Amino acid sequence: MSLRHVIPPYLLDAIAERGGEKFPRAARAARSCQVSDDSCRKLRAEGLRYTPVATPDGGARDSEGEMHSQVIGASAGVNRLIHDAQGTETLPGVLVRSEGEESVSDEAVNEAYDGLGASYSLFAEAFDRNSLDGKGMPLIASVHYGQDYDNAFFDGRLMVFGDGDDEVFTGFTGSLSIIGHELSHGVISHTADLEYLGQPGALNEHCADVFGALTEQHDAGQNAEDAAWLIGAGIFTPEVTGKALRSMLAPGTAYDDDVLGTDPQPDHMDRFVTTESDNGGVHLNSGIPNRAFALSATRLGGPVWETVGQVWFAVLTGSDITTRTDFAGFAALTIAEAADQFGEGSDVHDALVQSWDAVGVTGGGGRGNVGSSW
Repeated sequence: MSLRHVIPPYLLDAIAERGGEKFPRAARAARSCQVSDDSCRKLRAEGLRYTPVATPDGGARDSEGEMHSQVIGASAGVNRLIHDAQGTETLPGVLVRSEGEESVSDEAVNEAYDGLGASYSLFAEAFDRNSLDGKGMPLIASVHYGQDYDNAFFDGRLMVFGDGDDEVFTGFTGSLSIIGHELSHGVISHTADLEYLGQPGALNEHCADVFGALTEQHDAGQNAEDAAWLIGAGIFTPEVTGKALRSMLAPGTAYDDDVLGTDPQPDHMDRFVTTESDNGGVHLNSGIPNRAFALSATRLGGPVWETVGQVWFAVLTGSDITTRTDFAGFAALTIAEAADQFGEGSDVHDALVQSWDAVGVTGGGGRGNVGSSW
């Protein structure tokens, strides 16, 4: 899989271009992050990203032959390995906390450890899935990546967290929804593997948001009606006029800042964004299915992972979805799955029918405003 960064390119572009006066450190960090992210993508494409391989003596070696202390293979439960990149871009860094070990003095290490555990617990307890690949894949993370690195990403093997620039972004381990979002990309890549382009790519981002939000809600034992439905809440410093990266329930309202601009996510197919950037607007147009999901969940109330969450997981891991499924196809699959699981005319089924119609994906809704761009 290609890299999945949580901060969309248009947000880094805005900070780099307009942040010089108010956020000079963040502007420099955004420019550096853009270069670093491009380099990471090239490394990943060339197969040079850290790839742990089990060795006969129970350790593991990466592609450069460096030893690591844990077996990389299936396990009966969660298996977390947290590394410290120590401000470099060399991965994975020094192993600083392994599964079952006590907390350490580094808050980012402990947040990463706990966040990976919460994501594992959601999939194991709610969906009976053993880690990202369903086969006990270890959850490997690196914290303190780079200098003022304004992003977090999952490259198919390990989760990587920057510390932020302290002007716009705080440390990325502090948001459980971000950790759940990024690790959910691993589940997606091992199941539907939705093409990261256009509507399938927006669905890829959408499903990662769904299970990122559910990671947070499941960990807190929270019902749909009590949830914030925010992705990345708390990731901004107090200097930013904004509450999160995205709002699932109200796309387009997450931030409105002089430097960052206004949250550009559409909430209806009439406002669908046609663009060549951001892989065809994958971080933008995900707002449309996000709202459909959040609307159906809040209409039903209660623990979301027991209702529409079950529908989404079944569709994502089922045989009918393809790598190029679009919004209309995905909506049809979820409505059919809700009928199979809960019965046609059930509360879950009806909530989905109403919610997909409310965002214009089904019914009389439009197919997008081709004049809109980013």
